Amino acid sequence: MTEELEIFRDAVRKFFEREFLPHQERWSKQGYIDREAWLKAGEMGLLCASIPEQYGGGGGNFAHEAVINMEMTRVQANFGVGVHSGIVAHYILAYGSEEQKQHWLPRMATGEMVAAIAMSEPGVGSDLKNVKTRAVREGDHYVINGSKTFITNGYHANLICVVTKTNPELGAKGISLIMVETEGQEGFRRGRLLEKIGLKAQDTVELFFDNVRAPCSNLLGDQEGVGFVQLMQQLPQERMIIAVNAVSSMHRAVELTAEYVRQREVFGQHLSELQNTRFKLAECQTIATVATTFVDQCVMRLLEGSLDTTTAAMAKWWTSQQNCDVIDECLQLHGGYGYILEYPIAKMYANARVSKIYGGSNEIMKELIARKTV
Repeated sequence: MTEELEIFRDAVRKFFEREFLPHQERWSKQGYIDREAWLKAGEMGLLCASIPEQYGGGGGNFAHEAVINMEMTRVQANFGVGVHSGIVAHYILAYGSEEQKQHWLPRMATGEMVAAIAMSEPGVGSDLKNVKTRAVREGDHYVINGSKTFITNGYHANLICVVTKTNPELGAKGISLIMVETEGQEGFRRGRLLEKIGLKAQDTVELFFDNVRAPCSNLLGDQEGVGFVQLMQQLPQERMIIAVNAVSSMHRAVELTAEYVRQREVFGQHLSELQNTRFKLAECQTIATVATTFVDQCVMRLLEGSLDTTTAAMAKWWTSQQNCDVIDECLQLHGGYGYILEYPIAKMYANARVSKIYGGSNEIMKELIARKTV
């Protein structure tokens, strides 16, 4: 953390506390944040913070994205900025033509456009090589057919990066990424808002593409069939976003629990005075500190362009697992109150669980690591 990042973090924290925290309960009940919140985040400069200024972004780097995600996690904002800014925007930046960058990125930076990436399908989760969505070229358009599920930002998204097969016979080499603008798009429809265990204000939906037409100029990259390679190149950053969030969550869980045990009395003394409480929190703080050190190292390597997929997989699975474990210990120290949703630790418990699944399940992460180890 530099002095500039500390100043940025203070501004981001105040923004989330002012603009998001008061609405969390209502947003959780409706299953999505208000569309206006995206525009406010854009005005604040929180969207596309690591995209160059020439494309309307903040001109920062992944460290700025990390700060935004950490502060978002701290207040449990359930805001899909990681997908929008940290993932989709960087697919466009890395593989888009100059015309595509100028067309989409400035509107993503203001919040005029909300972006999503459509990978998962019913029956096809982490096995991206076997996606069934098909894009057939007809003249100067692709005709897309298929369905996607578990799509973050899907409710508001008006720009979607669709993972599709342009040549089904080639397996992974037949995958392409095609950008679809949804406004007025015939054949495109959103399914139901999926009701989840946690992250309730984060809209997650099913998407359906029935003969959706997208200009061939919306293909990311200068040729078909390189989508799988593009996905693999960008996944380390996605996994670091998850790891950064996990570290922030661990520290917040310990902070909240330390406050609680100092106030709670049992058997005539504060819960914080019991040796078991002190030892458990000491263990949790140690894990959070070790995780922070490792993730900081990974972030530095990402900024240098030297973070490999194996190390990113290590960071993703280990921090997400440790986060769940730390929160579980902290919830236990809250006793029965930890199971009541009005206490933040209960929401954290529910929110954390999906981190072991999305971005590639932890079992997939271990398999990736094993390929370089065994």
